Amino acid sequence: MRAVSRWACLAVLATVLLSCGGETASSCGPTTARVAEAIDGDTLLLESGERIRYLLVDTPESTGGRQDCFGPEAHAFNRGLVEGRQVTLAYGEACTDRFGRLLAYVSVDGREVNTLLVERGHACVLHVPPAGTARRSEFEALEAEARRARRGIWGACSPVPCQR
Repeated sequence: MRAVSRWACLAVLATVLLSCGGETASSCGPTTARVAEAIDGDTLLLESGERIRYLLVDTPESTGGRQDCFGPEAHAFNRGLVEGRQVTLAYGEACTDRFGRLLAYVSVDGREVNTLLVERGHACVLHVPPAGTARRSEFEALEAEARRARRGIWGACSPVPCQR
């Protein structure tokens, strides 16, 4: 049986608390929202107009005329999880990236999408300090396991497009 990370448990708890009348905004942005569109594998557009960039996640490109190896698959996986759905947002050490997108851990139905993307091999870990510093080693361990198992990009792409 697989152990559940404390972050997944916290995401579920946050979802329960919010559904019972908890706060709906943090100092960074909304804590719950409906996703209008999955722009690509690692970026969302909320119905409110905010753009969300997944913390610690970098998927192969599939927009702007670029079609990196496994980019369409990462985009489709993300779209299937969140598009049109209500999500819970948790923020890290920084609120936005250099493009003005909100940086968040995104959960839907008690599952954190950030970790799913990395563990299923749809994404590489991208750490841009200080964003995500507290959970960096957790995500790097998920990526290492996906590499060993040759999941997703680790078995399909050579070279891996999001690896820096």
